[in-house]
Amino acid sequence: MTDLGGLTLPELQDFFERIGEKRYRATQVMTWIHGKRATSFEDMTDLSKSLRATLAREACLTTPRVTSISCSVDDTKKFLMAMADGEFIETVLIPGPDYDTLCVSTQVGCAMGCRICRTGELGFKRNLSSGEIVAQLNEVRRQEPQSNIRNVVFMGMGEPLANLESTVAAVQIMTHPSGPQVSWRRLTVSTAGLPDKMLELGRRLRVKLAVSLNAVTNEQRNHIMPINRKHSIEELVSTLEQYPLPRGIRITIEYVMIDDFNDSDADAKQLVKLLSHVKAKVNLIPFNDDLSSEFRAPKPEQVARFQDILLSKSLTAIVRKSRGRDILAACGQLAGSL
Repeated sequence: MTDLGGLTLPELQDFFERIGEKRYRATQVMTWIHGKRATSFEDMTDLSKSLRATLAREACLTTPRVTSISCSVDDTKKFLMAMADGEFIETVLIPGPDYDTLCVSTQVGCAMGCRICRTGELGFKRNLSSGEIVAQLNEVRRQEPQSNIRNVVFMGMGEPLANLESTVAAVQIMTHPSGPQVSWRRLTVSTAGLPDKMLELGRRLRVKLAVSLNAVTNEQRNHIMPINRKHSIEELVSTLEQYPLPRGIRITIEYVMIDDFNDSDADAKQLVKLLSHVKAKVNLIPFNDDLSSEFRAPKPEQVARFQDILLSKSLTAIVRKSRGRDILAACGQLAGSL
């Protein structure tokens, strides 16, 4: 059956034409699903009973079941969601002083195998549909009606660009005026670095891009991110230089700092060199100790020194505070369990 929550407006219009209805029904139904967050066709009271019955026969609405919620000491919340086939994903709500951020998953598990991420230990199970991705936002808004989710980041379980079609459709739905109404300027897609898919994403969508670089040499990156053996740092940086950025937007470079591995002064200087022709800003993320027995968190003074070197070369660098570490909801900690 067709999941109407995973269709863009043109796709919804085509669906209604196929079942002999007017195309304007698409806007009505899209608003019910994403604006009013209806969970059944019976809720759509401005549709006739016969149309609601037809929709019940011909289509469905994906509604993940929240099986449990963990709350961090810093008020971050992690939602464990069961999909219709019994697979589990995690979605994280990060509160802020003015607005909240939601971190959504795009796959069950992940095939990237990064050694600094618990999701990679699961291996890859399957892609999420566009409806399952968007439903995470709608369901958290239902669960937390007081929340003010204005930022959405595709940084949860999975590699979004390995599930490109669902990711593109989900972004189109989330940013549509009849959809969840997230501004494209507040929607970020994160990737471990798939060059061809990155360029395709930039050609097809206005969206912010974040890239997990995490190293400045191929030797380093090969060790922690197997994808680098296929796509080297040189290829990745070349792609960043070509990426079709919207005006006024920079690429976010995610750099997980690991003690005595990639946090030296020389590493900082090499990072500046690598990004010299890239419109970028850098998020420095101190490694979470509990993700590995091999690696350790960097010393705070070295994080500050690393940041100072980047700033001295006019490269914007922000040290990102880990949120939800105590409930395994921080960067790299999601693994489909509580």
